[in-house]
Amino acid sequence: MSEAVRLEESWKAALSQEFASPYMTALKEFLQAEKQAGKQIFPRGAEYFRALDLTPLDAVKVVILGQDPYHGEGQAHGLSFSVRPGVRIPPSLVNIYKEMESDLGIPPARHGFLEHWARQGVLLLNSVLTVERASAASHQGKGWERFTDAVIRAVNSLPHPVVFILWGSYAQKKAGFVDRERHLVLRSAHPSPLSAHNGFFGTRPFSKANDFLVAHGQTPIDWRLPEAPASA
Repeated sequence: MSEAVRLEESWKAALSQEFASPYMTALKEFLQAEKQAGKQIFPRGAEYFRALDLTPLDAVKVVILGQDPYHGEGQAHGLSFSVRPGVRIPPSLVNIYKEMESDLGIPPARHGFLEHWARQGVLLLNSVLTVERASAASHQGKGWERFTDAVIRAVNSLPHPVVFILWGSYAQKKAGFVDRERHLVLRSAHPSPLSAHNGFFGTRPFSKANDFLVAHGQTPIDWRLPEAPASA
C-alpha cells in the first residue's frame, strides 16, 4: 500500500494475486487521496497488516474476527479488539475478559494489548483494516472486505484444523464459507454491551478452542496476558 507497509512473507505469497488485482490498486489510491486531503487514518501504515505480521499463515491456530479498527486517537494498532498499552480497555474487550475469567479463571488484564495472543497463533483479523479518525465504518466498501475474504479463504485451506471464533452476525456471515467438517466454528452473540447478555456470556470459547487444539495435537493458547506488556 506504501513503502511503510509491511507484510509477513507467507501471507505475501498467499495473497499475491490480491495485491495484483485492480481493486487493491483502487484501495491504495483511495488511502493515498485521503491522506493527501489531510485526513488521519488509523492504524498507521506500518500496522495495516499487523495481524498478519504477528501470525504467519502456517502458524494460525485460532481466528477471532472483528469488523472495523477503533477510530479513536491512539487505539487501533492492527489487531481486532486490541488497543495499545495505556489506552482505556474498550467495553467489548471488558466483556471478553469477563467471559475468559468465567471460562478459565483468568482475572481480567489491566490493559487491552493482545499481541501475546497473536504471537501464539491467534489471528486477530478485522474485516476492514483502516478507518478515518472519529468516523466509524468510514472505509467500509472500499475493498478491504474482499482482501480479508481472501485471508479467511487461505486459512480455510490450511492442512491443519483451525478454530474460528465468530462473535455476532457480521462475523458469522463473513466466514460462512468455512469448512465446518475440518475446522471448529464457534458462533455466539457479540461481546458488545448491547448484546453480550443475549448469548455471549457463558459460551466458553477459550476453553473450547483449547480443547479442540489439544485434541488435534496442537499446543493450546495461553490466554493469560502479561501484566506489563511491551509497548506497541
